[in-house]
Amino acid sequence: MGIPLLFSLGYARQIPLILDRRVLQRNLLELAAILCYVVALANMQIADSTALGQITPLLVLVGSSVIFRERIGGLRMALIGLGFIGAVMVAQPTTQGISIYALLALGNAAFAAARDLAGRQVAANVPGMIVAISAVVVVLVGSGVAHLMSERWVMPETHHLLLMAGAGLFLIFGHFFIFMAYRVGPTGVVAPFYYCFTVWAVISGLVVFQEFPNALAIGGILLVIASGLTIVSLDERRRRLTVVA
Repeated sequence: MGIPLLFSLGYARQIPLILDRRVLQRNLLELAAILCYVVALANMQIADSTALGQITPLLVLVGSSVIFRERIGGLRMALIGLGFIGAVMVAQPTTQGISIYALLALGNAAFAAARDLAGRQVAANVPGMIVAISAVVVVLVGSGVAHLMSERWVMPETHHLLLMAGAGLFLIFGHFFIFMAYRVGPTGVVAPFYYCFTVWAVISGLVVFQEFPNALAIGGILLVIASGLTIVSLDERRRRLTVVA
């Protein structure tokens, strides 16, 4: 579905950019994030696994501070700390330790943050759809290798193929939209939409899987969302004051 899109958009001559070093670097991190998330999702409630992934923007802030020397400040560091506390409330470690699947969901957040930081280094002349298709190709190859190494092949039925085709369609446009949003829009404008994922995860978990997070997990989800949105609002306020000045 993606390759015909490239030709219809006039990007045929730019297809070799799928193998651009920066593009591959970003999408190898995408592969690691997806592998962590898929395994976690298969063994956790969708709302919990998604909520743990919501610390990605907070990790992006920390990464920007370390890599790009962007100042965070004490207040934002405190809010990031609250976000991590919320993640722990969702993960709910026991005396036997934190669940391996919760660790994978946190790994998804870490790799996704690294992916977004790497995406900032992709050259401006590389079209967003090229990056999206490259992500699909890298994930296809990487997940295929992981499958052959760890799983037994089962012939998919017709409804499985339809579900995978639908997932593939949403995946291509999801990659394209999130990459382009961060490329052309201020982080303070784009980031709040990231926290809609948790809302939809809770709704879909309830409607599709009849799952609902426990009270502690709900509190953690709200804490992660609140800390992230507060950081975003602080950044937006600072930006407006800078423009006025």
